Amino acid sequence: MSGTIEQSVNKIQMAGHDGRQVANYILDFCEGRERTVTNLALQKIVYFCHVWSLIELGRPLIRHKFEAWDLGPVLPYLYRDFRSYDRSPIVGRATQLDPSDGKQRIVAYDFDAETDSLLYRIVGFYSRLRAGDLVELTHAHGGPWHSVWHHGGAVNPGMKIDDAKIVEFYSKAARPFSIQ
Repeated sequence: MSGTIEQSVNKIQMAGHDGRQVANYILDFCEGRERTVTNLALQKIVYFCHVWSLIELGRPLIRHKFEAWDLGPVLPYLYRDFRSYDRSPIVGRATQLDPSDGKQRIVAYDFDAETDSLLYRIVGFYSRLRAGDLVELTHAHGGPWHSVWHHGGAVNPGMKIDDAKIVEFYSKAARPFSIQ
């Protein structure tokens, strides 16, 4: 990995959105097209939105690190928000505590035009795939998830997937969605 890519990714690491904002965008997008989304599929679509933001826009979409779990990349806090749905379609939205009154509120999103356009294309493509197909895509041999999951060491605390590894792998991959 060249130091240049790693340094660029590290500089923009603090940027990005809360994963719940992206999740709610995806859920609204899919609801408007009568597509259902499970927690498993949602995690993978959020991940691919982050991947292609790093590649296409040169910046992270999500400010938190994904973890390598058995079925692919996961944002643990997002998993917890929707775990009650199990394998059923998600009908609610991600919430967060409002510090002003202590009540849970739906997490709003407002993306710049460039990000919104990218999300539209990414979600439009990946939301048509089955959850199992999304898992398979995240498990690509030699990919970021695969490298963390099969790290070869006895311990890998947190099983964090590094943005620099995402850039290194996916910058060489063909875009599965049309770039218009």
